[in-house]
Amino acid sequence: WAESYIQGLDKFEYNIGLLCMIILFFLFQDYTATIFLRQRWTDERLCFDGNKSLSLDGRLVEMLWVPDTFIVDSKKSFLHDITVENRLIRIYPNGTVLYALRITTTVACSMDLTKYPMDKQMCTLQLESWGYNVNDVMFYWTRGNDSVRGLDTLRLAQYTVEDHFTSVSEAVYETGRYPKLVFHFELKRNILFFILETYVPSILLVVLSWVSFWISQSSVPARICIGVTTVLTMTTLMMGARTSLPNANCFIKAIDVYLGICFSFIFGALLEYAVAHFCTLAPDNANKIDSNKSSKTSIDGKKERSKHKGCSSPMSVMKRLFCIFDCFHVKNPYHIDNYARFSFPLSFIIINVFYWVYYLYL
Repeated sequence: WAESYIQGLDKFEYNIGLLCMIILFFLFQDYTATIFLRQRWTDERLCFDGNKSLSLDGRLVEMLWVPDTFIVDSKKSFLHDITVENRLIRIYPNGTVLYALRITTTVACSMDLTKYPMDKQMCTLQLESWGYNVNDVMFYWTRGNDSVRGLDTLRLAQYTVEDHFTSVSEAVYETGRYPKLVFHFELKRNILFFILETYVPSILLVVLSWVSFWISQSSVPARICIGVTTVLTMTTLMMGARTSLPNANCFIKAIDVYLGICFSFIFGALLEYAVAHFCTLAPDNANKIDSNKSSKTSIDGKKERSKHKGCSSPMSVMKRLFCIFDCFHVKNPYHIDNYARFSFPLSFIIINVFYWVYYLYL
Protein backbone atom coordinates (compact mmCIF):
# COMPACT_ATOMS: atom_id res chain seq x y z
CA TRP A 1 0.00 0.00 0.00
CA ALA A 2 2.65 2.48 0.97
CA GLU A 3 4.77 1.84 -2.12
CA SER A 4 1.83 2.12 -4.49
CA TYR A 5 0.74 5.40 -2.96
CA ILE A 6 4.20 6.95 -3.06
CA GLN A 7 4.59 6.06 -6.72
CA GLY A 8 1.49 8.06 -7.64
CA LEU A 9 1.96 11.23 -5.66
CA ASP A 10 2.20 13.39 -8.78
CA LYS A 11 -1.40 12.49 -9.73
CA PHE A 12 -2.98 13.97 -6.60
CA GLU A 13 -5.06 17.11 -6.52
CA TYR A 14 -5.34 18.57 -3.06
CA ASN A 15 -8.13 20.89 -1.90
CA ILE A 16 -8.63 22.30 1.55
CA GLY A 17 -11.43 24.25 3.17
CA LEU A 18 -12.24 25.51 6.66
CA LEU A 19 -15.97 25.14 7.08
CA CYS A 20 -16.20 26.33 10.67
CA MET A 21 -13.94 28.25 13.01
CA ILE A 22 -14.36 29.31 16.62
CA ILE A 23 -11.74 31.72 17.91
CA LEU A 24 -11.21 32.33 21.60
CA PHE A 25 -8.59 34.89 22.59
CA PHE A 26 -6.78 34.13 25.80
CA LEU A 27 -3.53 36.06 25.45
CA PHE A 28 -2.62 39.22 23.61
CA GLN A 29 0.02 37.73 21.35
CA ASP A 30 -1.78 34.56 20.27
CA TYR A 31 -5.23 33.12 19.79
CA THR A 32 -6.86 29.74 20.30
CA ALA A 33 -9.14 28.34 17.58
CA THR A 34 -11.23 25.22 17.23
CA ILE A 35 -11.20 24.24 13.56
CA PHE A 36 -13.16 21.77 11.48
CA LEU A 37 -10.55 21.08 8.82
CA ARG A 38 -11.80 19.33 5.69
CA GLN A 39 -9.18 18.20 3.17
CA ARG A 40 -10.05 16.73 -0.19
CA TRP A 41 -7.85 15.12 -2.82
CA THR A 42 -8.22 12.68 -5.74
CA ASP A 43 -6.48 9.33 -5.94
CA GLU A 44 -7.33 7.30 -9.05
CA ARG A 45 -6.15 4.10 -7.37
CA LEU A 46 -9.09 4.29 -4.97
CA CYS A 47 -11.76 4.26 -7.71
CA PHE A 48 -14.49 1.67 -7.35
CA ASP A 49 -17.76 0.78 -9.01
CA GLY A 50 -20.92 2.18 -7.54
CA ASN A 51 -22.93 5.36 -7.06
CA LYS A 52 -22.55 5.89 -3.32
CA SER A 53 -19.65 7.11 -1.26
CA LEU A 54 -17.93 4.86 1.24
CA SER A 55 -17.42 6.09 4.82
CA LEU A 56 -14.56 4.44 6.69
CA ASP A 57 -13.65 4.20 10.32
CA GLY A 58 -11.27 6.93 11.39
CA ARG A 59 -8.77 4.35 12.57
CA LEU A 60 -8.24 3.21 8.97
CA VAL A 61 -6.52 6.49 8.18
CA GLU A 62 -3.20 4.83 8.94
CA MET A 63 -3.74 2.54 5.95
CA LEU A 64 -4.27 5.44 3.53
CA TRP A 65 -2.08 8.17 2.23
CA VAL A 66 -2.98 11.49 3.82
CA PRO A 67 -1.34 14.90 3.34
CA ASP A 68 1.16 16.02 5.95
CA THR A 69 -0.54 19.34 6.64
CA PHE A 70 0.60 21.34 9.64
CA ILE A 71 -0.30 24.73 11.10
CA VAL A 72 2.45 27.31 10.88
CA ASP A 73 3.21 29.30 14.07
CA SER A 74 1.21 26.84 16.15
CA LYS A 75 2.26 26.79 19.80
CA LYS A 76 0.05 23.93 20.90
CA SER A 77 -2.48 21.78 19.08
CA PHE A 78 -4.49 18.64 19.79
CA LEU A 79 -7.02 16.43 18.06
CA HIS A 80 -10.33 15.94 19.86
CA ASP A 81 -10.86 12.32 20.86
CA ILE A 82 -14.15 12.25 22.81
CA THR A 83 -15.76 9.81 22.51
CA VAL A 84 -13.51 8.66 19.67
CA GLU A 85 -10.98 10.53 17.58
CA ASN A 86 -12.85 13.17 15.61
CA ARG A 87 -11.85 11.98 12.15
CA LEU A 88 -13.91 11.47 9.05
CA ILE A 89 -12.81 9.49 5.97
CA ARG A 90 -15.09 9.28 2.97
CA ILE A 91 -14.13 7.81 -0.40
CA TYR A 92 -16.13 8.54 -3.55
CA PRO A 93 -16.40 6.23 -6.60
CA ASN A 94 -14.14 8.51 -8.69
CA GLY A 95 -11.32 8.18 -6.15
CA THR A 96 -11.91 11.47 -4.33
CA VAL A 97 -11.05 11.28 -0.64
CA LEU A 98 -12.59 13.55 1.99
CA TYR A 99 -10.60 13.73 5.19
CA ALA A 100 -12.04 15.86 8.02
CA LEU A 101 -10.54 16.67 11.41
CA ARG A 102 -11.63 18.60 14.48
CA ILE A 103 -8.61 20.21 16.11
CA THR A 104 -7.92 22.98 18.59
CA THR A 105 -4.77 25.01 18.16
CA THR A 106 -3.07 28.01 19.73
CA VAL A 107 -1.44 30.14 17.06
CA ALA A 108 0.92 33.07 17.49
CA CYS A 109 -0.26 36.43 16.21
CA SER A 110 2.04 39.44 16.36
CA MET A 111 -0.03 42.42 17.49
CA ASP A 112 0.65 46.14 17.41
CA LEU A 113 -0.76 47.48 20.68
CA THR A 114 0.17 51.16 20.34
CA LYS A 115 -3.52 52.05 19.86
CA TYR A 116 -4.86 49.63 22.48
CA PRO A 117 -7.82 49.45 23.18
CA MET A 118 -8.79 51.18 19.90
CA ASP A 119 -6.62 48.87 17.84
CA LYS A 120 -7.23 46.62 14.86
CA GLN A 121 -5.27 43.41 14.46
CA MET A 122 -4.59 41.34 11.37
CA CYS A 123 -3.96 37.70 12.16
CA THR A 124 -3.42 34.69 9.92
CA LEU A 125 -3.93 30.95 9.98
CA GLN A 126 -1.35 29.28 7.73
CA LEU A 127 -1.61 25.69 6.55
CA GLU A 128 1.47 24.18 4.96
CA SER A 129 2.82 20.88 3.74
CA TRP A 130 5.59 19.52 5.92
CA GLY A 131 7.42 17.12 3.61
CA TYR A 132 5.86 17.28 0.14
CA ASN A 133 7.05 20.18 -1.98
CA VAL A 134 5.28 21.93 -4.84
CA ASN A 135 6.40 19.18 -7.25
CA ASP A 136 4.56 16.56 -5.19
CA VAL A 137 1.28 18.18 -4.17
CA MET A 138 -0.68 21.36 -4.88
CA PHE A 139 -2.72 23.25 -2.32
CA TYR A 140 -5.69 25.46 -3.14
CA TRP A 141 -8.89 26.60 -1.50
CA THR A 142 -11.93 24.68 -2.74
CA ARG A 143 -14.28 27.69 -2.84
CA GLY A 144 -11.92 30.61 -2.50
CA ASN A 145 -12.98 33.01 0.24
CA ASP A 146 -16.14 30.97 0.80
CA SER A 147 -14.04 28.03 1.96
CA VAL A 148 -14.07 29.51 5.46
CA ARG A 149 -17.48 29.47 7.12
CA GLY A 150 -18.85 30.25 10.53
CA LEU A 151 -17.47 33.76 10.94
CA ASP A 152 -20.83 35.41 10.29
CA THR A 153 -22.26 33.97 13.49
CA LEU A 154 -19.05 34.20 15.50
CA ARG A 155 -19.28 36.19 18.75
CA LEU A 156 -16.15 37.18 20.63
CA ALA A 157 -15.83 38.92 23.99
CA GLN A 158 -13.44 41.67 22.95
CA TYR A 159 -13.32 41.54 19.16
CA THR A 160 -15.43 41.89 16.06
CA VAL A 161 -14.35 40.19 12.84
CA GLU A 162 -14.37 43.01 10.29
CA ASP A 163 -12.91 41.27 7.26
CA HIS A 164 -11.44 37.96 6.16
CA PHE A 165 -10.02 36.51 2.98
CA THR A 166 -7.90 33.62 1.75
CA SER A 167 -4.73 33.40 -0.30
CA VAL A 168 -2.42 30.80 -1.80
CA SER A 169 1.34 31.08 -1.59
CA GLU A 170 4.53 29.07 -1.28
CA ALA A 171 6.93 28.67 1.60
CA VAL A 172 10.59 28.75 0.61
CA TYR A 173 13.12 26.92 2.74
CA GLU A 174 16.58 25.50 2.19
CA THR A 175 15.00 22.12 1.45
CA GLY A 176 12.71 23.44 -1.28
CA ARG A 177 9.43 25.19 -2.00
CA TYR A 178 6.32 23.99 -0.22
CA PRO A 179 2.64 24.79 -0.88
CA LYS A 180 0.90 26.98 1.67
CA LEU A 181 -2.63 28.24 2.25
CA VAL A 182 -3.23 31.39 4.29
CA PHE A 183 -6.41 32.59 5.91
CA HIS A 184 -6.34 36.30 6.85
CA PHE A 185 -8.81 37.85 9.27
CA GLU A 186 -8.97 41.38 10.66
CA LEU A 187 -10.19 41.95 14.21
CA LYS A 188 -11.42 45.18 15.74
CA ARG A 189 -11.43 45.44 19.51
CA ASN A 190 -14.71 46.37 21.20
CA ILE A 191 -13.99 49.56 23.13
CA LEU A 192 -17.25 49.80 25.07
CA PHE A 193 -15.94 47.58 27.87
CA PHE A 194 -12.84 49.76 28.33
CA ILE A 195 -14.89 52.97 28.23
CA LEU A 196 -17.07 51.76 31.09
CA GLU A 197 -14.22 50.22 33.09
CA THR A 198 -11.41 52.76 32.67
CA TYR A 199 -12.22 55.87 30.67
CA VAL A 200 -15.43 56.94 32.43
CA PRO A 201 -14.02 56.50 35.98
CA SER A 202 -10.92 58.46 34.96
CA ILE A 203 -12.99 61.33 33.59
CA LEU A 204 -15.16 61.38 36.71
CA LEU A 205 -12.08 61.57 38.92
CA VAL A 206 -10.77 64.51 36.93
CA VAL A 207 -14.11 66.31 37.25
CA LEU A 208 -14.18 65.51 40.97
CA SER A 209 -10.79 67.17 41.42
CA TRP A 210 -12.24 70.37 39.98
CA VAL A 211 -14.77 70.59 42.83
CA SER A 212 -12.01 72.05 45.00
CA PHE A 213 -12.01 75.20 42.83
CA TRP A 214 -15.42 76.09 44.27
CA ILE A 215 -14.35 75.54 47.90
CA SER A 216 -13.05 78.49 49.86
CA GLN A 217 -9.28 78.75 50.10
CA SER A 218 -9.61 79.08 53.85
CA SER A 219 -11.03 75.55 54.03
CA VAL A 220 -7.62 73.92 53.96
CA PRO A 221 -8.63 70.44 55.22
CA ALA A 222 -11.47 70.11 52.72
CA ARG A 223 -9.41 71.07 49.69
CA ILE A 224 -6.40 69.01 50.70
CA CYS A 225 -8.65 66.01 51.36
CA ILE A 226 -10.23 66.20 47.89
CA GLY A 227 -6.87 66.66 46.18
CA VAL A 228 -5.09 63.82 47.96
CA THR A 229 -8.08 61.48 47.69
CA THR A 230 -8.42 61.95 43.94
CA VAL A 231 -4.68 61.48 43.40
CA LEU A 232 -4.63 58.24 45.39
CA THR A 233 -7.81 56.97 43.72
CA MET A 234 -6.41 57.70 40.27
CA THR A 235 -3.20 55.88 41.18
CA THR A 236 -5.22 52.85 42.29
CA LEU A 237 -7.24 52.97 39.06
CA MET A 238 -4.06 53.06 36.99
CA MET A 239 -2.61 50.08 38.82
CA GLY A 240 -5.87 48.14 38.47
CA ALA A 241 -6.12 48.89 34.77
CA ARG A 242 -2.55 47.79 34.19
CA THR A 243 -3.23 44.34 35.62
CA SER A 244 -5.69 43.71 32.77
CA LEU A 245 -3.40 45.15 30.12
CA PRO A 246 -1.20 42.97 27.91
CA ASN A 247 2.37 42.46 29.04
CA ALA A 248 3.86 44.58 26.30
CA ASN A 249 6.22 46.90 28.10
CA CYS A 250 7.79 48.04 24.85
CA PHE A 251 4.52 49.67 23.79
CA ILE A 252 3.20 53.01 24.97
CA LYS A 253 -0.46 52.19 24.62
CA ALA A 254 -3.30 54.64 24.02
CA ILE A 255 -4.87 53.83 27.36
CA ASP A 256 -1.56 54.56 29.11
CA VAL A 257 -1.49 57.99 27.50
CA TYR A 258 -5.04 58.76 28.62
CA LEU A 259 -4.45 57.62 32.18
CA GLY A 260 -1.33 59.78 32.27
CA ILE A 261 -3.32 62.79 31.04
CA CYS A 262 -5.99 62.29 33.71
CA PHE A 263 -3.40 61.86 36.44
CA SER A 264 -1.66 65.08 35.34
CA PHE A 265 -4.90 67.07 35.56
CA ILE A 266 -5.74 65.65 38.99
CA PHE A 267 -2.26 66.36 40.30
CA GLY A 268 -2.39 69.81 38.70
CA ALA A 269 -5.58 70.60 40.59
CA LEU A 270 -3.81 69.77 43.84
CA LEU A 271 -0.85 71.97 42.91
CA GLU A 272 -3.23 74.78 41.97
CA TYR A 273 -4.44 75.03 45.53
CA ALA A 274 -0.87 74.94 46.84
CA VAL A 275 0.03 77.88 44.61
CA ALA A 276 -3.14 79.81 45.46
CA HIS A 277 -2.66 79.26 49.17
CA PHE A 278 0.98 80.34 48.97
CA CYS A 279 0.03 83.53 47.16
CA THR A 280 -2.31 84.44 49.99
CA LEU A 281 0.41 83.92 52.59
CA ALA A 282 3.50 85.30 50.81
CA PRO A 283 2.64 89.05 51.09
CA ASP A 284 1.77 88.72 54.79
CA ASN A 285 5.05 86.94 55.52
CA ALA A 286 7.03 89.57 53.65
CA ASN A 287 5.33 92.40 55.54
CA LYS A 288 5.94 90.67 58.85
CA ILE A 289 9.62 90.31 58.08
CA ASP A 290 9.93 93.98 57.08
CA SER A 291 8.05 95.19 60.17
CA ASN A 292 10.05 93.01 62.51
CA LYS A 293 13.30 94.18 61.02
CA SER A 294 12.38 97.86 61.14
CA SER A 295 11.17 97.65 64.75
CA LYS A 296 14.34 95.97 65.88
CA THR A 297 16.40 98.56 64.06
CA SER A 298 14.65 101.53 65.67
CA ILE A 299 14.80 100.10 69.21
CA ASP A 300 18.20 98.58 69.41
CA GLY A 301 20.05 100.93 67.06
CA LYS A 302 23.62 100.30 66.20
CA LYS A 303 24.20 98.06 69.21
CA GLU A 304 21.47 95.64 68.29
CA ARG A 305 22.52 95.75 64.63
CA SER A 306 26.10 94.84 65.49
CA LYS A 307 24.93 92.15 67.91
CA HIS A 308 22.82 90.39 65.31
CA LYS A 309 25.08 91.06 62.41
CA GLY A 310 25.31 87.35 61.65
CA CYS A 311 21.51 87.08 61.32
CA SER A 312 21.11 90.01 58.89
CA SER A 313 22.37 87.97 55.97
CA PRO A 314 19.66 85.23 56.17
CA MET A 315 17.01 87.90 56.67
CA SER A 316 18.13 89.75 53.58
CA VAL A 317 18.13 86.54 51.55
CA MET A 318 14.55 85.80 52.61
CA LYS A 319 13.52 89.31 51.73
CA ARG A 320 15.02 88.98 48.27
CA LEU A 321 13.20 85.69 47.77
CA PHE A 322 9.91 87.29 48.69
CA CYS A 323 10.69 90.12 46.30
CA ILE A 324 11.18 87.57 43.53
CA PHE A 325 7.90 85.88 44.38
CA ASP A 326 6.27 89.29 44.52
CA CYS A 327 7.01 89.71 40.82
CA PHE A 328 4.64 86.84 40.15
CA HIS A 329 2.20 87.99 42.77
CA VAL A 330 -1.48 88.06 41.83
CA LYS A 331 -3.23 91.13 43.18
CA ASN A 332 -6.18 89.02 44.25
CA PRO A 333 -5.10 85.38 44.91
CA TYR A 334 -8.73 84.31 45.02
CA HIS A 335 -8.91 84.96 41.29
CA ILE A 336 -6.63 81.94 40.75
CA ASP A 337 -9.58 79.65 41.44
CA ASN A 338 -11.68 81.62 38.98
CA TYR A 339 -9.04 81.13 36.29
CA ALA A 340 -8.76 77.42 37.13
CA ARG A 341 -12.53 76.91 36.86
CA PHE A 342 -12.30 77.96 33.23
CA SER A 343 -8.83 76.85 32.12
CA PHE A 344 -8.82 73.29 33.52
CA PRO A 345 -12.08 72.08 31.88
CA LEU A 346 -11.32 73.87 28.61
CA SER A 347 -7.82 72.40 28.30
CA PHE A 348 -9.11 68.95 29.25
CA ILE A 349 -11.79 69.09 26.54
CA ILE A 350 -9.28 70.24 23.92
CA ILE A 351 -6.83 67.47 24.81
CA ASN A 352 -9.65 64.92 24.68
CA VAL A 353 -10.64 66.06 21.20
CA PHE A 354 -7.07 65.64 19.93
CA TYR A 355 -6.72 62.30 21.73
CA TRP A 356 -9.86 60.66 20.33
CA VAL A 357 -9.37 62.04 16.82
CA TYR A 358 -5.80 60.78 16.70
CA TYR A 359 -6.42 57.27 18.00
CA LEU A 360 -9.74 56.69 16.24
CA TYR A 361 -9.21 58.23 12.83
CA LEU A 362 -5.46 58.62 12.26
